[in-house]
Formats: sequence, C-alpha cells, structure tokens
Amino acid sequence: MARKRKPPSIKGDPRTYDPNFKGPVVNRNSTDVLCCFIFVLFILGYIFLGLIAWSKGDPRRVTYPADSQGHFCGQKGTPNENKSILFYFNMLRCASPSVMINLQCPTTQICVSKCPEKFLTYMEMQILYKKDQSYWNYYRQFCKSTAKPTKSLTEILIDDDCPTAIFPSRPFLQRCFPAFSNKNGTLTIGNRIHFEDGSGRMTNVLELREAAHGINRLLDAREIGLKVFEDYATTWYWILIGLTIAMVLSWMFLVLLRYIAGFLFWIFMFGVLGVVGYGIWYCVQEYIRLQKHPGAELTLYEIGIQTDVKMYFQLKQTWFALMIILCIVEAAIILLLIFLRKRIRLAIILLKEGSKAIGCIPSTLVYPVLTFILLSICISYWVVIAVFLATSGIPVYKVSAPGGTCIHENKICDPTIFNTTEIPKVCPGALCNFAFFGGNSLYHQYITALHIYNVFVFLWLINFVIALGQCALAGAFAAYYWAMRKPTDIPPHPLLTSFGHAVRYHTGSLAFGSLILALIQMLKVILEYLDRRLKNAQNNIAKFLHCCLGCCFWCLEKVVKFLNRNAYIMIAIYGKNFCKSARDAFNLLMRNILKVTVTDEVTQFVLLLGKLLVSGLIGILGFLLFTQKLPAILGGPTSLNYYWVPLLTVILGSYLIAHGFFSVYAMCVETIFLCFCEDLERNDGSTERPYFITPSLHEILTKRRPVPQIQKE
Repeated sequence: MARKRKPPSIKGDPRTYDPNFKGPVVNRNSTDVLCCFIFVLFILGYIFLGLIAWSKGDPRRVTYPADSQGHFCGQKGTPNENKSILFYFNMLRCASPSVMINLQCPTTQICVSKCPEKFLTYMEMQILYKKDQSYWNYYRQFCKSTAKPTKSLTEILIDDDCPTAIFPSRPFLQRCFPAFSNKNGTLTIGNRIHFEDGSGRMTNVLELREAAHGINRLLDAREIGLKVFEDYATTWYWILIGLTIAMVLSWMFLVLLRYIAGFLFWIFMFGVLGVVGYGIWYCVQEYIRLQKHPGAELTLYEIGIQTDVKMYFQLKQTWFALMIILCIVEAAIILLLIFLRKRIRLAIILLKEGSKAIGCIPSTLVYPVLTFILLSICISYWVVIAVFLATSGIPVYKVSAPGGTCIHENKICDPTIFNTTEIPKVCPGALCNFAFFGGNSLYHQYITALHIYNVFVFLWLINFVIALGQCALAGAFAAYYWAMRKPTDIPPHPLLTSFGHAVRYHTGSLAFGSLILALIQMLKVILEYLDRRLKNAQNNIAKFLHCCLGCCFWCLEKVVKFLNRNAYIMIAIYGKNFCKSARDAFNLLMRNILKVTVTDEVTQFVLLLGKLLVSGLIGILGFLLFTQKLPAILGGPTSLNYYWVPLLTVILGSYLIAHGFFSVYAMCVETIFLCFCEDLERNDGSTERPYFITPSLHEILTKRRPVPQIQKE
C-alpha cells in the first residue's frame, strides 16, 4: 500500500542543507518581465505627458495676475510690461456671493502701473477736464485704451471703458485695494467715511471694506504662500546649514554605533527625553507669561480658523495643549523603555552586528545620497508636470453679473461680440470676463485623467526608487552574512554587484511590488479627495465609514510595506520573481514568528530614538536662531512672517536625512535577521555545517548556546 503523501505545511517547508550555497545567487534570470515591460511603457507615457504639458502649459499664469481679457500684468515683452498691478473698475461688485462660487469678481479688471491716490468720479473729471486736461491724463490710466473723455456716463457704462469712480488705493498682492485707515477708532478711506460711487449713489466705507474682503477671501491662501516664500528666501542659507549639521550628526552616530552602541543608546534615550523635557519647560514658561495678557484667555474655538498662525501662539490654551501632548510623549517613551529593557539589549547587539557589516561595506552609507537624488528628480518632475497641467489651455470667458441672478450666469462667451448679443439686454450690467484657462480639445477634456495619471506614476516611481535601494542594500548585507571568514570571503564590490543585479534582472519584480503599494496609496489619495469634496454633505455614518476605510488602508499599507521589504531581501539572495520571493519570505517569518516580534519593532524603536534626537537637536537650534534667541552668537534672520515655517522645514528635513541614514541600519538588521533564520534551518553548528552567525548573536536570538563541535561529533 502506497504511503500517504504529507500535506504541505501552511508555513512552508524549512530550508535544507546545500553545500553549494554561498550567499546571493550569481547566475540569475530576468524576473517578472511582463511587469517590467508595463513599467517601461508607463515611464515612456510619463515622459510624453511631460512634453505635452510643457507645450500646452504656461507657469506664468500662476505668477502674474490676469485682466478681464486674460492678459498678464507685468509680463515682459507685452504691452502690460510696465503695468504690473490689477485694477478693479467697481470693487463694490466683489461683495456679491457669486465671488466665492465662481472665484471671479464680476467687474472689469485692467492692468495699471500704479493705484489711484485720490477720490475722483468720471463726471467730476469731465467737468475739470474742460479747464485742465491733466485730469483726463490722470484718470485715463485706469481706463481702457478705447476710452474717450467726451463719452457720456451712459456710454461709459454700456461700453465699460472706464470706472465710474476711483478712490485712494494701495497695491497689495499686485492688486489695487482700498487704502483703509483708522482715525480715532473710525474706519476711513482718504479721511472720508462716505463717498460717491460715480453713479449718483453715496457709499460708505463699510460697504467697500466688505467688497475688498470678498477678494481677500480668494487671496488669503496666496498671501500666505507669498509670505512663506519670503521666509524661505530669507532663511534658505540657515536651512541648508541645519540640514548639513543633521547629515553630519547622522553620519557620526552611525560610525559610533559600531564601537559604543550601548552607550550611544543611552545618549539617544536621555537626549530625546531632554529635548521633550525642554519643550515641556518652554510651554510652561509661555503659559505663565501669557497669564498676564487679558486676550490670552480666548479659546481656540472662539477665534476659529485664522490665516495668521501667530494668533494661535498668543493663546494660553495653545501652549497648554502642547504641554499636555509633550507630557504624554515623555511618559510613553519612559514606559516603553521600562517594559522593553530586556529586548533593547537584543536590539543593541543586532545594531553592533549591523555596524560590523556596514564597516566592511562602507559604501552603503553613501547609497542614501543616490536614493535622495532619485527621489528629488521624481518629486521635481511631478511638481513641474502638475503646474504645467494646471496652467494649460486658452483663455475661457464667462458671463458674470453683479447680482448673480442672470440666467446666463457662468455661460461661456466671446468678449469680441459680447455687446452685440442679447445677454447685455437681458442682464443689464453683465460682463464677459476672463474666467480660467481651458478649452474644448481632446487634451482639455481629459485633463483630469492626466492629473490622476501624473499622481499615480509619481507614486509608482517613488516606491520603485525605495524598493531599488532596499534590494541593493539587502544583497550587499546578505553577501556579508554568508561569508564564512569576514571580511576575507566577502565578494568584491558587493553593493555595486547587488545594484547591478537588481536593475538588470529584477526591475520587473521591484516594479511589481511597488505597483501594489502605489495602488493602495492611490486609493488613499482618492478617498481623501472625495472626503474633502463631500465634506459639507457628509453625515455621521459617512464620516464613520471614512474613518474605518482610512484606518484599514493605513494598516494594509504598513503590512504590504513590511512584506515587500522582506520579499526584496529574498529577491536579492535567490533571484526569484516577486510572488515566489514574497511567499518564501512570509513562510520563513511565520516559522520564526516569535523572533520577528522580538527583533523588528524593538530595533526600529531604538533607531527611532536616534532620528528623534537628531531632528530634536536641530529643531532646538533652529528655534533659538529663528526666534532671535541667539543674537550674541549668530546673526540669524530677522523680520520673519512665520518663524515656524523654516523651523518645521529644518526639523522635517533633518528627520528625513536621519531616516535615510538610519534606514541603512534598519535594512541591515532585517537582512541579517532573515539570513539568520535561514542559517538555523540550513545548518546545525557542526564542523560540516557550521553557522555563519557570530556565537554571541546566536546565543541571544535562540536563548541557547551553540552545540560544541566535539559534543556534536
């Protein structure tokens, strides 16, 4: 009777001893060729999209304001070269509710060289013009080129050649805004509270302020953007210095980890606790200082959402909330250190072993620079395409009416024949103004799809670059581990060899893994986009579902990243396709699940302390510099609009730099651990089948000493 075949284990079959296995496989074949072909096609399509967007788009449309005819103000080589300011004929119409709906003020807009400096109506100008022509020369600056001083007020209103009145204004964000002033607690403009609007109606300053506020609502975001740009222009030198210091600190920590990993861990721990403690102390000091200010008693709910972020830091509640958050962070770190004190010893030994590997392959410390360059190219290309896509097209004109009740409101029109149509008769005061850049061509009909394609390929490329780095580093560290005599048996140029294998043979496999991750991230982006678009129409059930989906996608992304990382290690060692490598890595981890929980997260926690210490130290130095707390030591930048903008930039940049360097250690530890699990299955520590791992690391990972060779024999 035939023997029953043993069913395959859910965890897969353990590895068996192979005397010919000496580390990463040399003879390889191309894997996942179909996915590689699709990936190349997408890249070619991405390049083609960039060429099309470059030919259709015009980034100047973001920089310069445009008049009612779609002409840019201040653009060189045009009639408006010396007219860099946008002037509104009747700003009172900007108070219409349609401003926020249509994102366009329903009044004629022209480019001017300067803003009006005095009150003057068109009727007053005509009377004074008969005595002195200089009045018309002054007034015509704010009229169209076809305007004539002999036209009646009715003709001016029909032809829309001139404003019916002008008033003192000053340029703001390249636009003429009323020159408001506060006189004895009363809001005035040109020392007046009431003035004539040019059509025989008296207007007060409050109506004009409401109209100006209607435009301000559209320009608040751009105002913040310009101020942020100004802060970057002032502090870019110091930001680069801070990032350079972060790079030097990260590199120093990596070198010191090889010799004093245990001592350096305590530096990490007390350093992070000290940085967070300093933040708590500073919040307490600010809270005590603001107790003397009566306005600081307001709550965040009472002031609402403000574009001036400085207002939040003038409230006691803000500093109290920050103090509570930092106290929670401090307590959480202390508790983690107490409960993980034994496992941290294991992480330190793993880091020491990783330091030896990096010491034998020092080129791995330089590889994050290549990853950074490739990521910078991808991000820059994505931003450029997004800007060119957003500014592509021809000027599109739409009907705008002062009251917003015209039946032809928002319909596309032609300004050259607009006055000959029935629209001005049906809707008195309606105008045909420039709305945006677009078109009816096939390209413009699919502009939304092109934006989606741009985001998707960007995510795919970003994940591919990261996957390429992980696979290249894994191959180099695997070559170190499977060398019996280190560093004598390590093959020459292991990182370069591993990188060549990854690019030549496994581009398709890396593209496959990064594609799965890009699809998940794209679903997250679409979910967030739909949430923002439907925010006002959501009920509690929809919000609950959105939170659940967001949480599920976040967990799924973390799991896929972990599995992909281990799959890339198996690809670097055995050269199989992505699916087989992911299966083998998953089975190997499942057969050593207890060791995985002990090593991975604890090591990540120790490295996280290092990242936080680097970014925290740079953050403290940046805070003292940008808030002018170090005037006697460094002549730092002054008069910043938002000091937190360069501060957050340097903190985030320092963290990313530290993450890039410490990720080499993380990949080294994961590779060594996975190779160790394979080593335990392939070998038994005997003379014929010796372990490749060091005895100290073997003892702490298995919690038993290797079997002595004599006893084994």
